[in-house]
Amino acid sequence: MIRSMTGFGDARLERGGVTYSLEVRSVNHRYLKAQVRLPDEFAPLEGGLEETLRGLLQRGSVTVRCSAEGSPASQAGAINENVLEAYLKAIEGASHKLGSGTTVDMAGLLALPGVLRAEPLDARLAAAREAFNELLPKACDKLVEMRKREGAALHAELAELCGVVSNSLKIVQAKAPEVSKLYEARLKARIEQLLPEAEPVDIVREVAAYAERCDVNEEISRLSGHVEQFLHAIEEDGPVGRKLDFIAQEMLREANTIASKSPDADLSRAAIEAKAAIDRIKEQVQNVE
Repeated sequence: MIRSMTGFGDARLERGGVTYSLEVRSVNHRYLKAQVRLPDEFAPLEGGLEETLRGLLQRGSVTVRCSAEGSPASQAGAINENVLEAYLKAIEGASHKLGSGTTVDMAGLLALPGVLRAEPLDARLAAAREAFNELLPKACDKLVEMRKREGAALHAELAELCGVVSNSLKIVQAKAPEVSKLYEARLKARIEQLLPEAEPVDIVREVAAYAERCDVNEEISRLSGHVEQFLHAIEEDGPVGRKLDFIAQEMLREANTIASKSPDADLSRAAIEAKAAIDRIKEQVQNVE
């Protein structure tokens, strides 16, 4: 079953005091266009996430947005006790010299240079890489599910439009043989009025040439085959959007030829109905993965 290229998926997890979030959004695009947005400190992870994404999705303009909120739990105990002790001794010594009691503000102490040790960037990158690599497939699964739901709606509309084309072809096929007969009758009446001495063979030759110019049997056969191929393709799994687009172009080519060969009003109306439905098909397949 076909899938749309429009979708959204998200996932999040909490690990080590940090909440990691990842969102995936996609819209239609001829190929797979990936864009990964990360906090500046996690920019080195972009290439790996994009490579993983290309293994999960095949088509669409896809934006991945990652975020991390909170501080690592290890940060809470990352106090440099030697530096803190040195500060306390310095404060105590100053207090003795000044001969007055000193109140120690712990929050102020923790803000002093060197008291808190920042977690190494490599460790933060490793934790973020592991978290985002776990979240990306989960978010893409949700996105694919949404694409499937959108695809079901597209499938129904495309099948309906193919039905319109097929019905129009039936009208053309039924009406086409009558065109030559009507032309022959009109031609005979006009010739008898203007050229009574004309030979019947001349009328037959003219009618035969007219019938050949207006013959659309070959175009009907090809267009019917394209419709059948299109209906089969929308039942396939996997990316078939470009294939459907090509088939729709061929359908329109045949419909244009039928319209150009249709001198009868009813035939022209049926051909125009087919062309309008095919134009709508071409619009819709642009959003098929």
